[in-house]
Amino acid sequence: MAENRLRDEISPYLLLHAHNPVDWYPWGEEALERARAEDKPIFLSVGYSTCYWCHVMERESFSDAGVARVMNRDFINIKVDREERPEIDEIYMAATQIFAQQGGWPNSVFLTPRLEPFFAGTYFPPVDMHGRPSFKTVLLSMKNAWDTRRDDVETQAGELAEAMQRMLEERGEPSPQVAAPVVAEESKRGLAGRFDAEYGGFGGAPKFPSPGNLFLLHDLASASSRGPAELDEQASATTMLETTLDAMARGGIYDQLAGGFHRYATDRAWKIPHFEKMLYDNGFLLELYALDFARGHDPDRRRIVLETARFLEREMTSPDGGLYSAIDAEVAGREGAYHVWTETELVDVLGEEDASFLAGLYGFDGPPFFDRSYYVLHLPQSWPEHAARRRVEVDALHAQVEPLRQALLAVREQRDAPAVDDKILADWNGIAITGLAVAGDLLEERRLVEQARRAADFVLAHHVLAQDRIAGQDGAASLRHSWRAGEARFDAFLADYVFLTRGLLALHDATGEARWLETAAALTDEQIARLEDRDQGGFFTAGDSPEVLFRSKEIFDGALPSANAVAVLNLLTLAEKSAGDERVRWLDVAERTLRAFTVYCERAPDAARMLTLAAHRWHRLAGLRVAVRHEGVETGLDVGALVGDAARAVVDASLTVDPRASDEGWRTFRLQLQIKSSWHLYAHRPYPAETGTAPGPEVVPTTLAGPPLRAVVWPAGEPLGVADGAPSDPAGSDVPQAYQSPQVYQSTVEIVGELQSDAVRPTLTVCYQACDDRRCLPPVELTVDGVDEDPAH
Repeated sequence: MAENRLRDEISPYLLLHAHNPVDWYPWGEEALERARAEDKPIFLSVGYSTCYWCHVMERESFSDAGVARVMNRDFINIKVDREERPEIDEIYMAATQIFAQQGGWPNSVFLTPRLEPFFAGTYFPPVDMHGRPSFKTVLLSMKNAWDTRRDDVETQAGELAEAMQRMLEERGEPSPQVAAPVVAEESKRGLAGRFDAEYGGFGGAPKFPSPGNLFLLHDLASASSRGPAELDEQASATTMLETTLDAMARGGIYDQLAGGFHRYATDRAWKIPHFEKMLYDNGFLLELYALDFARGHDPDRRRIVLETARFLEREMTSPDGGLYSAIDAEVAGREGAYHVWTETELVDVLGEEDASFLAGLYGFDGPPFFDRSYYVLHLPQSWPEHAARRRVEVDALHAQVEPLRQALLAVREQRDAPAVDDKILADWNGIAITGLAVAGDLLEERRLVEQARRAADFVLAHHVLAQDRIAGQDGAASLRHSWRAGEARFDAFLADYVFLTRGLLALHDATGEARWLETAAALTDEQIARLEDRDQGGFFTAGDSPEVLFRSKEIFDGALPSANAVAVLNLLTLAEKSAGDERVRWLDVAERTLRAFTVYCERAPDAARMLTLAAHRWHRLAGLRVAVRHEGVETGLDVGALVGDAARAVVDASLTVDPRASDEGWRTFRLQLQIKSSWHLYAHRPYPAETGTAPGPEVVPTTLAGPPLRAVVWPAGEPLGVADGAPSDPAGSDVPQAYQSPQVYQSTVEIVGELQSDAVRPTLTVCYQACDDRRCLPPVELTVDGVDEDPAH
């Protein structure tokens, strides 16, 4: 079969169409120039490799010779992988939403040679049916309109382009201030109005994980507050978060045999999924379930995290550690064929007795409910509920079920497997790196941190053209968006910078290795140089290009949280990890970005939840840099630097290092902190594991940074109530345990471990927050130079 121009692409989605009889072009100057030269309209088709209806349209229409003749004769045909070119996808999805009042993929858009859309829709069937025109009918209609009503078509296209520009580009003048922190609570209340108290999630079917919603709820549920109103808000956020995480973990949206989450549920109860698996969903949910485990130490949360991490390692990781993009929903044209079961299949694998035992647990004790003949395995009740009904311990029930589960999985693995989209995207890898690093740190599972490290090393080795070009001020990008088959393509988009940076910051937290923080800062500098809107504030989705109709800014949350919101959160984290002028610089950019979107946070908090969360956090850190008026002129006073000096004076530190090193270069160290009277530091683990409490953002644990570390032994802290100078909780307090006093260090603290460094006098940086009974100073970093330890000591 002949090939078209897509044969030279690396995207699995584009290569799927390389043998179509359609004369496809990839998006680029060659196609656009031909459209202008021949004065032909453009048919743009946007999709992605794990999109079920994209496959259907490829089989029904794009493989049809008669349809292809019309396309090739009358149009310039361009195929785009939305995961490779998100800026193209965003622009023309806006057109489809305006035309059809809804969007989806495949996205089918007709453009003038000036790239202005004049008609748009999604999937079109091969023949007229159910009041929906066939794709061939649409083609002939568009050609007729182009030939006979050209002026009307171009006028409509110009008006639509203006509407799209207003939707995506004209974001208004920046506000003089950041949105008030109350916008986060308003956003949460909007969620409460849509919350499904029975099944979790928000609204009816279909139901998506919507990580922006869950991150906001986690932040509000974890904040330390004692007032009745604040406690009510936290209880409400906690209920919505816990109910949703529980329901998803029990539903068919979670792969009960192999781990990992499918894209979304088609029903209200999360029972029947759309079966594709996306890397970004699993990265976000890894992080969220780990964060929730740290809050309550629910063993089922831990199980979900470990199973999902194993799924990523087994099915979505390249030999060199990079993470693949997605797994398809269909096999041989049947959606879910790999995952679903008939009753006969279940009995054949398990036998009558074990199938009967498992049926109530995994929801196949009633009539089939998928495609009339099949079951999707799910848990109608929680494991504790099942165990109580059977009068056994949960661990004992798991032990009974596990061999049966493995038997089903082994048979499933003999089936034809769905296709894997093996391109490696910088942004989605960053999401998974964050999830793995956070989960490994919170669950104290170092192998998950190692998974994250391998993925980060892969991206930095294959997606970065040259490390010494990062943060160049010439507007050029060193970071690339997509890698496959030995080739990196496309200058980085905003999402690449922010999600990869977020992952590197999480790795810095989990390992203490300085290189992750340094690279995160350098990539953020490059992001600012290339993508910041210096006039209005905020960041553009992509760099300037003559091939794109206009530059947009991503504000609202979708399947991924808003990239501008994540940019602000990264900047705030960098500020917390910095000092002096550098801290102020990061905070200034964060403030400019937030002020650009204040109106959207205030008017549409339901659509901009991650931006409201970013504003909420910014106000918590506002004390790091304050504005004061001096002789009628508003100036920036770096109070953070002044107070930082005071915070460093609270601690005297000494570091002794054994000059002898192991064969691998490891040396023991001993770090002693002498804390001034009446002051204390938050402990490395402010809340012991058995309390089931995770620190809120206002509780900054003591950590170490510097050369690679291992075998670090942190001392236990003392409850804040008995720390020097701190007030005690009243005897018999009925304050919920989640709000009881954190653990702190006071007086003398000693930390021991091993470091790896070639330096004669290595240094460590201790990061801490100093507090007394009246206040907490901003977090600071104190660098400590090492001295040789007496070997006889």
